[in-house]
Amino acid sequence: MVDFTAVGGGIRTGRALGDPASGLAALTGAGFPYTFHPRCPGFVCTIDSLPTSCTNPTGSAYWSYWHARHGGPWSYSSLGAGSYDPAPGDVEGWSFGAGAQPGITAP
Repeated sequence: MVDFTAVGGGIRTGRALGDPASGLAALTGAGFPYTFHPRCPGFVCTIDSLPTSCTNPTGSAYWSYWHARHGGPWSYSSLGAGSYDPAPGDVEGWSFGAGAQPGITAP
């Protein structure tokens, strides 16, 4: 689930089949291509080409990464999406902004 609200795209969901090995694999598997910041490998810059330009990794707006069980509360990820191994059936969430959780309950 990706909350694009702050960059004018609304909230979109997708489903990664199988057991993705990382949060990044889940993101791609759910149909959301991403790019890394050119000077900060591992820092997600854009998801599905939004925002239209890279943000400053030390700035106030970035892609925050969240986890939840279906219908449960969001929990901010303590690991980067490349290091986190989501459990099958869990919900991965991304939200652009100042670290606020996604704008909907975990689908």
